[in-house]
Amino acid sequence: MGFDKEKLKQTRRMILFVAGILLALKYSETVFWAIGVLLEIMKPFLYGGVIAFILNIPLRFIESKILKNWKGKIADRIKRPLSILLSILFVILLINIVIMTVVPQLGKTLVEIGYQIPIFASAVVERLEAVSKEYPQLESYIVELETIEIDWKSAVDSLIQFMKTGMTNFLSSTVTVAGSIIGGTMNLFIGFVFALYILGQKEVLSNQGKRIISAFCPAHMERHILTICSIAYRNFSNFISGQCTEAVILGCMFVITMTIFRMPYAILVGVLIAFTALIPIVGAFIGCFVGAFLILVNNPIQAVGFVVMFLVLQQIEGNLIYPKVVGNKVGLPSIWVLLAVSVGGSLFGVAGMLFFIPLVSTIYMLFRDMVNERNSKKQQRDKKTYYKKYHNKPRTNQGKKDV
Repeated sequence: MGFDKEKLKQTRRMILFVAGILLALKYSETVFWAIGVLLEIMKPFLYGGVIAFILNIPLRFIESKILKNWKGKIADRIKRPLSILLSILFVILLINIVIMTVVPQLGKTLVEIGYQIPIFASAVVERLEAVSKEYPQLESYIVELETIEIDWKSAVDSLIQFMKTGMTNFLSSTVTVAGSIIGGTMNLFIGFVFALYILGQKEVLSNQGKRIISAFCPAHMERHILTICSIAYRNFSNFISGQCTEAVILGCMFVITMTIFRMPYAILVGVLIAFTALIPIVGAFIGCFVGAFLILVNNPIQAVGFVVMFLVLQQIEGNLIYPKVVGNKVGLPSIWVLLAVSVGGSLFGVAGMLFFIPLVSTIYMLFRDMVNERNSKKQQRDKKTYYKKYHNKPRTNQGKKDV
């Protein structure tokens, strides 16, 4: 009994796949080092892909809704550059709204804190004087502390040695931080230029990608790859739009609730929480900290009430609104949204939270379709088996009368 060519190909692919896994496990350190070097080299282009993906969402809306009636040769030439420009201006406008809303109020709060520090210090001094009068034995402790001899020479030598070591570490850290900032800025700039190229030529790049897949993959594999890419693209786009919708809902909830309870900085805190809520689940806690700090300066009791209100709204948002809004956008049930956020955050932090929801949604859809297809085929086989068993029986002479 021989093997046909298709089985031999499958066997050869399986052997190569297992051999590749074994080699990767054996040289895992070298493999991870190579992956790290490759990611470092590709970092500007990864940034560019992320920027292009985000800007493509408003770009599609502008092209399909606002500029849909622009037709003609001249309109076709300027439609895409104008849409890219409007998308960039839209994102910059959102960032400026947040900055202009939050930063001035934070500055005023810091100035007010600066005014209140001397008052707080004088109150502390008065309180210490009152305590010393109430407890005279504290003065004897202070006198004993004054009589303790201190080796100032060794203390100064230790301080000088610490300053030398500290300055060396500070300078090296400064150089490292400066290099990281310059490198990050250059990566962002290159990534932004790369994103503009992607947005300007996205149809051409998509066609090139399809042609490459068609050239190197069999027809059935090509269909699977294109299906997976289409589902992943749709899920990631819907996730971003759903995340923005959820952030707006949460910000409006805080504005309305704080206005009802007559808390200060309602609009400021609402805008800040809406912006930080773009980070799934935990992002709103940043806005809570800043909001509680602002309210604490004016009214500590209201600050406590704000924290309690935040915890209540956060529970409502995290367990009811977020899974429904984002889950419906990406087609993922609520329980799997919470699971994706928890696992992604545990493994990769904030980036894992942002990435795992659409990733899990894509895997969920593919697995669901595969299960439905297999169940459908199984039902068809069961029907055929049932029909053959009960409807194709050979005829007998029973029931016929003898002549």
